[in-house]
Amino acid sequence: MRWLIWLLLALPLQAQAPSWQAWGEAPFDQAARENKLVILDVEAVWCHWCHVMDETTYHDPAVQKLLAERYVCVKVDQDARPDIANRYKDYGWPATIIFKADGTELVKLEGYVKPERMAAILQKLADNPVSEVQATVMGTSTGTLTPELRQELDRLIADRYDNERGGWGRVHKFLNWETGEYYLVRAARGDAEPARMIRTTLDKQKLLVDPVWGGVYQYSHGGVWENPHYEKIMLVQAENMRLYAMAYALWGSEDDLRVAQSVRSYLNGFLRGSNGAYYSSQDADLVQGEHSHDYFALDDAGRRKLGLPRVDKHQYARENGWVIQGLVGLYSVTGDQAVLDDALRAADWVVKERSLPGGGYSHDARDSGGPYLGDTLAAGRAFLALYTVTADPVWLQRASACADFLEAKFRLAAGGYATAVSASKIDQPYRMREENIGVARFGNLLFQHTGEARYQTMSSYAMSYLAHPEVAREFSPGGVLLADLELAQAVPHLTVVGQKTDPAARALFLAALRYPLAYRRVDWAVPGEKALPYTETEYPTLGRAAIFVCSGTKCSPPTLNPADVSRSFPRAARP
Repeated sequence: MRWLIWLLLALPLQAQAPSWQAWGEAPFDQAARENKLVILDVEAVWCHWCHVMDETTYHDPAVQKLLAERYVCVKVDQDARPDIANRYKDYGWPATIIFKADGTELVKLEGYVKPERMAAILQKLADNPVSEVQATVMGTSTGTLTPELRQELDRLIADRYDNERGGWGRVHKFLNWETGEYYLVRAARGDAEPARMIRTTLDKQKLLVDPVWGGVYQYSHGGVWENPHYEKIMLVQAENMRLYAMAYALWGSEDDLRVAQSVRSYLNGFLRGSNGAYYSSQDADLVQGEHSHDYFALDDAGRRKLGLPRVDKHQYARENGWVIQGLVGLYSVTGDQAVLDDALRAADWVVKERSLPGGGYSHDARDSGGPYLGDTLAAGRAFLALYTVTADPVWLQRASACADFLEAKFRLAAGGYATAVSASKIDQPYRMREENIGVARFGNLLFQHTGEARYQTMSSYAMSYLAHPEVAREFSPGGVLLADLELAQAVPHLTVVGQKTDPAARALFLAALRYPLAYRRVDWAVPGEKALPYTETEYPTLGRAAIFVCSGTKCSPPTLNPADVSRSFPRAARP
């Protein structure tokens, strides 16, 4: 027995897997006490390469030894912490950030890091913790895009288009929804070349639609559309459903409609809870860390025989706000009451389960940080979309409450809106461009509905950040151009006049909803009832239901036949 004990003592101790902590001040305080650095692993629960990194890099003995001796280890699920995800979204997933104990960033690593490289970086920084992160110097902004910057951004988008294969970008292929929507708007305005680009991209993107279950894979790699990464995340589903519905309204292609409907079918079959709210994602891998190409090549029975990839069953306000907007887009072009019921049920859940005092919304039932701008913004945009398709003023009131919460909680003195509210010494205010695009568009459209100047001011304030050339040029500038375009023009206003119990009035209302662009105002005026909010137009009572379409300083004659409504649309948005 003694010889066995001696042998065990003589063997080298095995390194242990990292002991991961949650993000917060405690790990940094520990690092200060123990003279260590902090390593942050930002992962996504659906991410194949995150699984691979856990199984290889963080199981490597050399890496484990360095982490145990010189580092405090922190892991974050990017879906659960939008503030951290937004800060490091350009580096993942996975993203690896190494800090000094005072929160100074030393290095930021993009994607999967092999064990040998990770060990070398860990050793180098432990020996000499010098930051390699470059600070960004921001210039001044006039608050709007200059004509020169607008032309430059349009050139950037055009130059990044892959004329051979479609899509923007030549490595990862996917539908960039902000640029896609901007080009749909330009197509509706009669611009032939943008119409060709977005039409080709939408057709190629159909290769990422799961032919068995529906839904859309996140992206394809290798510069082609045929090598998908199989995870299905909510933002991709919601925006594909919305944009393909817009494309159907614009061009009338049944193939576009089928894509949007397949996304809804997938969501209801795999990502919806019994409470009517939606989950956040489904994993790329059946077995974590192993590619699933052969699995996704199977039919439904073959897949189910092997099991289902893991579904992340967190139900977030932000993700539900996104899917509500997608469902509203699909309902607008189909008039399918079941689709609207899906959206209303999810919205009722958000209001009941995620409301905060003051009109905002939490991310999860219990957040470790926040509140986060993204949840209240997504909820507000969803509520405004629901007002458009229901004419129920409750949704407009809730949208307004969201905007007031955003202004009270997230406005930054330096310009724009912060992604999160935090008093932590390590969580400095951070502005996410995409969220500020959303604030600019939401505030402007809400102003167009209510006439409340504070919402126009909020929109302009977000735009003052976006108009910085350094910000506007980031990645794909389509969203900035889209916000700038909308802020420069009055919203097309479509108003049905008639009783809500009148089938003829309802038919006109459904026809109005087929207006193919998201930037619109649709109202239903009932003779003898309270006047619509923010309108100086006096609509005549004709003795039968009618619709009036106003754009800028002119209104159409009354239209009585639903089949003729599209002819009254502003010329730039006629199918």
